[in-house]
Amino acid sequence: MSKKDIIKLSIIIPCFNEKNTLIKIISKILLSLNNHNFKSYEIIIVDDGSTDGTTEMIKENFSTKNNFKTFFHEENLGKGAAIKTAKNFFSGDIIIIQDADLEYDPNDYEKLLKPIMNGNFKVVYGSRVLNQKRYKTPGFRSKVRIFGNHLLTIISNFFNKQNLTDAHTCYKVFHKDLFNLITLEENDFAFCPEVTSKISKLGFEICEVPISYNGRSYQEGKKIKTTDALKALKTLIKYR
Repeated sequence: MSKKDIIKLSIIIPCFNEKNTLIKIISKILLSLNNHNFKSYEIIIVDDGSTDGTTEMIKENFSTKNNFKTFFHEENLGKGAAIKTAKNFFSGDIIIIQDADLEYDPNDYEKLLKPIMNGNFKVVYGSRVLNQKRYKTPGFRSKVRIFGNHLLTIISNFFNKQNLTDAHTCYKVFHKDLFNLITLEENDFAFCPEVTSKISKLGFEICEVPISYNGRSYQEGKKIKTTDALKALKTLIKYR
């Protein structure tokens, strides 16, 4: 019996106004799980006060489906708030954070999970820039975004004594033992610097693996803004 037969995955999807992509990303997740022979899993969708029809689509397609758990916020609270809700109900051995858009590819699950399944690490980040030439990273829509991400990662490494290349990636994967040790407080995109800081304070090394990335524009639904970068800096200082 392989580890894939006994390890259960919890895939957490925070979702806000993603009517056009949610079903597509879940189809990709299910295909990846099947292709990589992961038999035990749950997909936890937290709708964070959507107003574009996403809420109704989730209820119609997933709320009564096996291996799915669905939760609904009455108002938009932020990505961190959605993850906090899911954290109260997960039952898996390994937890994956998955955005509801199509920027991140579930085909990368195998490489993301391997360091934890082998027992070498308790946390893995999927890096969009590892092994890439700086400012020529495929998937990013602008050099400004690459620069901002790089600068915040440098600052994060300084405060947290890590050696990351992409501290603010969506793909964060945790062993349940570590995930349960972390008390989450931030409601918005500050989840990322908060969780990195708290992992570091606990003394855990973060493993990085390279992933594919296909960024979208604000016109296509990108939600993170320049103000979130300032919040990230404030959060790093707050928790360190």
